[in-house]
Amino acid sequence: MKTKSRLVALAIVVMAVVLTRPWSPAVPSIGDDGGASRVAELFASRSSGEMVEVSGVVDAVLSDDNDGSRHQRFIVRLDSDQTLLVAHNIDLAERVPLAVRDQVTVRGQYEWNDRGGVLHWTHHDPDGRRAGGWIDWNGQQYR
Repeated sequence: MKTKSRLVALAIVVMAVVLTRPWSPAVPSIGDDGGASRVAELFASRSSGEMVEVSGVVDAVLSDDNDGSRHQRFIVRLDSDQTLLVAHNIDLAERVPLAVRDQVTVRGQYEWNDRGGVLHWTHHDPDGRRAGGWIDWNGQQYR
């Protein structure tokens, strides 16, 4: 009987841990094309709000957006030749010291626009309520 009680107690503890963890939606695998095919699907369907991971080359470094929360902005060109604007919140995460032609991997929330899309939410969630993103550059991850 002691063994059964211990198993029930263990099951309750495991369920409590699982049920109280913040929900984190799955991010599709980056794949051989650096995430370009998933972004192309989202662009074609004019979808927004999905967390994606992409790899590409920095095509342009833009001036910061200082309206409201400050955002570092740059353009990433994917293997498919599609470009994405990355808006990285530098009030919540460290600036990435990147330059044109640098290779980067970015995890963020895709938002559709007619120019290819925007990736934002490339940082941790300060409230811990949702999965955050990041930028991987030169072997270092910026969250």
